[in-house]
Amino acid sequence: MTGSVTLISESPEDPFSQGRAVSVVLDPRGVITGWSGRAQELLGHPAAEVLGRPAIDALVPPADRATVLEAVAACVRGHGWFGVVPVLAADGRTLAFGVRIRYVERDGGAEWYVVGAPAEEVVQWEIDRSVMDGLFRTSPIGLSVHGTDLRILRVNRAVARIGGVLPHQARGFRIGDFLVREDADLIEDRMRKVLETGTPLIFTEQSCRLLSAPGKERYVAVSAFRIQDAMGTVQGVTLMVEDVTDRYRAQRRLALLSEAGAGIGTTLDVATTADELAAAAVPGLADCASVDLLEQVSRGEEPVADGSGGAVRRTALHSVIPKSDLPMFAVGSLNVFPADSVQARCLASRRPLLEPFIDSSHVPEGYEHMDLAGQGGMHSLMVVPLTARGLVLGFMSLWRSRLPEPFEEDDLTLAGELAARAAVAIDNARRFTQQRRTAVALQRRLLPRELPVHPAVVVAHRYMPAGGAAGVGGDWFDVIPLSGARVALVVGDVVGHGINAAATMGRLRTAIHTLADLDLEPDEVLSHLDDLVTRLAGEQEPDQEGAPGEQVVGATCLYAVYDPVTRQCCLARAGHPPPVLVSPQGDVSVPDLPAGPPLGLGGLPFETAELTLPEGSVVALYTDGLIDGTRHDVDAGLARLCRTLGRSGRTLDSMAQDVVDALLPARPADDAALLLARTKTLAPGLVATWELSAEATAPSRARRLTAEQLAAWGLEELAFTTELIVSELVTNAYRYAGGPVTLRLIHHHRLICEVTDPSSTSPHLRRARTTDEGGRGLLLVAQLTERWGTRHAREGKTVWTEQLLPGDTTG
Repeated sequence: MTGSVTLISESPEDPFSQGRAVSVVLDPRGVITGWSGRAQELLGHPAAEVLGRPAIDALVPPADRATVLEAVAACVRGHGWFGVVPVLAADGRTLAFGVRIRYVERDGGAEWYVVGAPAEEVVQWEIDRSVMDGLFRTSPIGLSVHGTDLRILRVNRAVARIGGVLPHQARGFRIGDFLVREDADLIEDRMRKVLETGTPLIFTEQSCRLLSAPGKERYVAVSAFRIQDAMGTVQGVTLMVEDVTDRYRAQRRLALLSEAGAGIGTTLDVATTADELAAAAVPGLADCASVDLLEQVSRGEEPVADGSGGAVRRTALHSVIPKSDLPMFAVGSLNVFPADSVQARCLASRRPLLEPFIDSSHVPEGYEHMDLAGQGGMHSLMVVPLTARGLVLGFMSLWRSRLPEPFEEDDLTLAGELAARAAVAIDNARRFTQQRRTAVALQRRLLPRELPVHPAVVVAHRYMPAGGAAGVGGDWFDVIPLSGARVALVVGDVVGHGINAAATMGRLRTAIHTLADLDLEPDEVLSHLDDLVTRLAGEQEPDQEGAPGEQVVGATCLYAVYDPVTRQCCLARAGHPPPVLVSPQGDVSVPDLPAGPPLGLGGLPFETAELTLPEGSVVALYTDGLIDGTRHDVDAGLARLCRTLGRSGRTLDSMAQDVVDALLPARPADDAALLLARTKTLAPGLVATWELSAEATAPSRARRLTAEQLAAWGLEELAFTTELIVSELVTNAYRYAGGPVTLRLIHHHRLICEVTDPSSTSPHLRRARTTDEGGRGLLLVAQLTERWGTRHAREGKTVWTEQLLPGDTTG
């Protein structure tokens, strides 16, 4: 410390330093006995003129004698004095001088030693000295002076408080004796650079952790400048240190809020949003953070108005400590916190709660190893509620273990702001989940739960709802049994997403089932659907706010009918992607079918194409969501579909799964439906066909042929009933249709009887009066069969019946 004092008091600017001050010696009577050359230089009095004279006569103006005498009296009483007095110069001017008088005793007697300087220099020097004294005694900004070896020469009280020592105790030490090595090395490297270059260091922020409390966070702003003596010799470096921990924390809180605003709510998923909230709090605010949501919220449902006392599900957990070492509830667990716990009180009051110091002396029974106690070094806790739109969604808990400082009110405020932002995002995700779940449930109810087992085809299907914010769409598929052992394969897609698209899909699917029961040709089915979609678009009404609702602008559909007897597949499509065919040998092809306009345009024709399929062929029907995605365009998607389907040696179900895995991401942007059907063929021995001439003997011949064929199939039990049915149907054809009549029997899952004639007039079922001689034939047929109906072809019609086989009770 002596070095620093000497450096300051002996500086050239000191007006009382040797060579700058006026020196005068007075005897006890005030007579001048000594006069310096500097005194003669400044005042103009030669030594010969003033030596031996009383100072009050030689140097004091007459008008100021009274003032000077008062100063003399004070000097005698105090054996010394310091102040400003008027001094008479040789040219008659009165000059203000600052003087310092000391009483000195010698062997030969006593004398007064007077040192003086012009008053303005003394005042400036006093100001400078006061400033320097203030820097070292009262300044809130730390100041430390270091020698060229970086050892401490002097520190002020502010720096001493930071280091936890008294000012004089720091002398001779280095910064590394007080700070952790990383922080000390950084600041000493910067000091050396200032010593070497002379370039000042200005307001550079850095960590300043004390060895006595290495875990306690502290940040300082450091400025430094090099100090030199009058000859330019480097004496050391001076540091100015300001504690900016509070400002640093405030900046970090703002940065944390900014990052959290960008990182929370990136998806409309409740669990993901909760995880983003916990991740945002660790490690910037807490060492461990968990998010617990009310059970209803975790399921995407509406929470109860008062969420207190209910079960909560641990939805997210983040920690700087490995989760295996944490005494915490596991993610996904359902828990009920005791009523006196901080978490339960937070839910009940809807207010953030701060527990600076966790009391682990009392742990509720059953929670000894859970996160209610101060386990795993957890010493401070905050719990903030998650509330949005007046609803309590859950709470977030934050712990500190590695950071030694407890949470404080500013931390609680920051946690509350984080929770408030995240709660809105969680509620948005909850509401989206609820709406999406409703739409998915509606769509799945409208889609077939289980496709019927049909002897004509073996089927496998997949449906993948959209995973993005667009929600579910209007994709659907169907397998519809038809008369004559035939089957209809249907796939379609309604334009748009959401509940409206799903509801429209349900109406179209119902309409297709009705049209299929009419045994219409594929192009006729699509024509009727086109009319229906046009009507639905015209029925759209504005929503409750008066804005137009989501308009159904169209749909696409592919309708195919496969006949296992002839192996003929008739297809028509309305703006839908073409099917993909896989031969029994594994060859893949895309048939060139007329595209047809999308449903809803109205008035445009559809065309039916016929394909002959070998037994064991696979027909793949799909929606555009399967081949159209962000990863590839439609053509590339279709090519990938063909390559995937071309792999042989797999079951139909594994083939469907391979297609989904190869073409769809985990969360597809659009709905996708896939229907695979492997064709079967009825053995020739199970089908019998005869052509009967239009003559009176046709019914009797039909009965005879029928009886013989049933006997060959071992179905003698059905002979009598079937003969009646065949006789009635052939008689009606002979009487009313004319031309040749074709009779066909099919031994299928049921016994099917078909009578085809060239007439397009459908028979009508009616009840005959008692006086009528006829009209009871079709009524008899209806009573003897399980099902019956009529289907029309381009020319003529076919009346068909189905009978249960012996032992079959499915009807």
